[in-house]
Amino acid sequence: MTKTEELGTVPAPKLRLPLPQIVPDVYRAMVGLNKAAEAGFDPVLAELVKIHASMINGCAFCIDMHSTDALKGGESQHRIFALPAWRETPFFTAKEQAALALTEAVTLVTQGHVPDAVYEEAARHFEQEELAQLISLIVTINAWNRFAITTRMSPAPRAAE
Repeated sequence: MTKTEELGTVPAPKLRLPLPQIVPDVYRAMVGLNKAAEAGFDPVLAELVKIHASMINGCAFCIDMHSTDALKGGESQHRIFALPAWRETPFFTAKEQAALALTEAVTLVTQGHVPDAVYEEAARHFEQEELAQLISLIVTINAWNRFAITTRMSPAPRAAE
């Protein structure tokens, strides 16, 4: 019996819509937006931001993809696992904490918009251009999350680890 069978895991939901094939121009535009938002930005921090927003949004596809990318880029499992409780850990720098707080505020924008204190803390740690890129990165991952969740993209099954 496999680990998946032992846990009684349900198969991945059926993909509703193959977005890249149906609206390739939109998909290419999103890929371009993503590349522009990441250009010159710290790749480790970019993956932490993407994972964190994806965790907040409950996007399994993006959590899987960006956790895998982060691990390949040298990020530790320890820090990835700690992201939901980043405020309670000593694992993240002040700059990373400011980025994670801004990620939460932008992702949960309906819960009080982006508070001045959160924005000002991020502005203390990031130069204006870098802050603009961070905001762009957060907005972009939230858009990707919404595409993936709505169309029911799911991570590819993996062999038991």
